[in-house]
Amino acid sequence: MRSSGTGPGPITPDGSPVDFYSLLRAGDEPGVVAQVTPPGGAILELGAGVGRVTHPLVDLGFDVVAVDESPEMLARVRGARTVLSRVEDLRLERRFDTVMLASQLVNTVHEPTRRALLATCARHVKPGGRVLVQWMPAEAHDRWHAGMGRTDGDVSISMAAVEEVSPGVFQATMRYAYLDDEGDERVWTQSFSSRRLTDDELAAALEAEGLRLERFLTEDRTWVAAAPAFTS
Repeated sequence: MRSSGTGPGPITPDGSPVDFYSLLRAGDEPGVVAQVTPPGGAILELGAGVGRVTHPLVDLGFDVVAVDESPEMLARVRGARTVLSRVEDLRLERRFDTVMLASQLVNTVHEPTRRALLATCARHVKPGGRVLVQWMPAEAHDRWHAGMGRTDGDVSISMAAVEEVSPGVFQATMRYAYLDDEGDERVWTQSFSSRRLTDDELAAALEAEGLRLERFLTEDRTWVAAAPAFTS
């Protein structure tokens, strides 16, 4: 199943509705990144989108390079250098204190893409730096069901449909909604596939690209810190 999206405004190749993502606030991600990055350090944010996390990191004094394949997304990023590129293709002549791979990109069902994503992380992190990976743990996949979701003020996110189409491979459709000041509801959908990875499978995928799973950074285990295996 290819990723797809519907709704008003531009939709990116992975089905992300740009206008909806622009409505979202950063959660605890900036704090997660700050705990492993030296003050004023350099951060490479892969799949930065509209800058939901980029902007708080810039405000905290970090030097951020934001990468995304969508020009519509990057046009909304401020205060950071932006690079238009697929994550898999990125080759900058620079290494960073922290490399972030967010948005559960590592849960792609396409194994070569997962390898390419993590290889990009490995070739851009400094010796002694950290790679931060946001993923969907196996136990989180096991709790997925249609109707689950959350509301944050005028914004709501819910899972409209989900199906395990083959062992460990899920197809899901999210429904996003925003109630504007006039009381009108704007609705978007985003459909995607996700691979259920175990801890051991994630560790093995990291190790294959020269990275070592170090620790989980959040109570829900959705953020992982990995260290480069090289020392020079």
